[in-house]
Amino acid sequence: MHRWTLALLTAGLLATAATGCAGTTTAPGATGSGTPQAAGGPAETLRLAEQLLIKECMEKEGHKYWVEPPSPDDVSARFPYVVDDPAWARAHGYGTDLRREREAEVRRNANQRYFRSMPATTRAVLVSDLNGARPQGLSARLPNGMRVSHSDEGCQATAERQLYGDLQAWFRATRVTDSLAGMRVDLVTNDKRYKAAVEPWARCMRERTYNYPDPARARAAATLPETPWPHAEEVRLASAEAACALSSGLSSVAKSLDSEYRDRLGRGHPRETADLARLKREALPRARAIVARGD
Repeated sequence: MHRWTLALLTAGLLATAATGCAGTTTAPGATGSGTPQAAGGPAETLRLAEQLLIKECMEKEGHKYWVEPPSPDDVSARFPYVVDDPAWARAHGYGTDLRREREAEVRRNANQRYFRSMPATTRAVLVSDLNGARPQGLSARLPNGMRVSHSDEGCQATAERQLYGDLQAWFRATRVTDSLAGMRVDLVTNDKRYKAAVEPWARCMRERTYNYPDPARARAAATLPETPWPHAEEVRLASAEAACALSSGLSSVAKSLDSEYRDRLGRGHPRETADLARLKREALPRARAIVARGD
């Protein structure tokens, strides 16, 4: 389940769906013609089944809807600590080329075009029918104490209820475990063992003429300015980062700490972790049947 804000409209019909300071909304997209096929294992089967159920629901409400393809990982999701894949770095640098491709795909997105073609009053109906009229009915308290909520109505909720059965348990499990992922990155990067491993990485980078104290600031240098670096320069920096991540041992330390904190956080929230695994496991046969049925 994607998290967006209404103003972005990055992939179609969007709506704010949380109270307080947090937001959770659904962002549909589009594929080509024909029946979608699941080719990425259980996770992709579940994702595709949910999209097909949303499509069925939205069409019953009188709307058009195109199944959204899977979104490629952002560089921060693929490499949360340090770029450590030299081949990927040589091809993509820090992934700004992939980000531009995604932005172009959004502009071409069939749901996006459909949404933009509608008058304002119809847009509001589309958003309500997808995400529910009010962010009420589902609630979860995150590990940081923040409470988030979402409508238990609308086609998104209907699809998840059909697929996972216990909608409240699914909402709580996904929101809590998503929150744990962000906490894990903070714990790793603030761990003294990670900070110690960054020092030889920084020395390696200096030997390659790049004076950055940690990978986060190297990435920011190439990707945050108003005038982005030329792609070739971005690739050189990312390639140096990847080479130093491997030769200095930072990559191994980061992966080890990530696994350690993943296990620790999971043990600290056993209910949500177990519920997420159980609900996915129980939903998979239903998802396979839905995908086999297709449109």
